[in-house]
Amino acid sequence: MSRKILFTSFTTRLPHQKSNSSDDLLQEIRKVRDRDSFLRQLPVDTELASSLTTAKIVELQPDIIICCGMAESRSQLTIEAKASAEDEVLNTQVNLFQLIAGIDGVEISYDAGKFVCEGLYYSILKYLQNSQLSSRCIFIHVPILSQDNLAEIKNSFLAVAQRLTIV
Repeated sequence: MSRKILFTSFTTRLPHQKSNSSDDLLQEIRKVRDRDSFLRQLPVDTELASSLTTAKIVELQPDIIICCGMAESRSQLTIEAKASAEDEVLNTQVNLFQLIAGIDGVEISYDAGKFVCEGLYYSILKYLQNSQLSSRCIFIHVPILSQDNLAEIKNSFLAVAQRLTIV
């Protein structure tokens, strides 16, 4: 049985950004995973992005949610282990060590950035917890993409998505 995956990405937020690498990557991923659902170019607004994503989860009932955001200062894909809001910390229910074992170019991060990325991740983890849904969610930060790194990052991302459907 095929598992339903929902992918999300953001639009840009700063004037110097021509595009958001998370959205650029999902544009590439969509070419090979067209059976999955994509909620691209979410606004860089935690409340609105969370609301739109939650509505899509209610509509689609995905098994897996992969939220993506851009991390200009990182050089490889990083999967966030946790998200926090005020004094509450929520961890993903996915075993990240098992998920990334043997996949090059991916590491685990424990700092989701204290901005809209972490806000969305926290919001979705909280929604899943409160709704007692069995959907699993991870957040992947995507570095700036170039001709030199696109193939490797795309392959690593696809390996993570594929492994999520079996772990």
